[in-house]
Amino acid sequence: MSSQKPAAHENKPIYQCDSKVHHTLKSVKDHLHHLCSTHANRLVRVETCDGDVFEGHIVYCDRGILYICLNNEGCNRAFFPSAPTYYNNFVLPLVLFNLLAISLL
Repeated sequence: MSSQKPAAHENKPIYQCDSKVHHTLKSVKDHLHHLCSTHANRLVRVETCDGDVFEGHIVYCDRGILYICLNNEGCNRAFFPSAPTYYNNFVLPLVLFNLLAISLL
């Protein structure tokens, strides 16, 4: 068995973010983080770039992730109608870069 060094191309990245794009993404992330932190505990509607829409309260925002507690009033996720309501509301993490719009309700 011979110990060969891996070819130089094996360590070559297949993608590297352009420095201007990196700067823009960091600016957007910082701006969204500030907005979301300022509006913590507020009821919002969030739309993602994929067209998904969620309504809930902003719980926390950190490291590019927005955490919202979804409002599921009237939606029972349990099999039994008498299940406690705390099973109906859960926290959803959303990536800030995937958000198209955040609206206060």
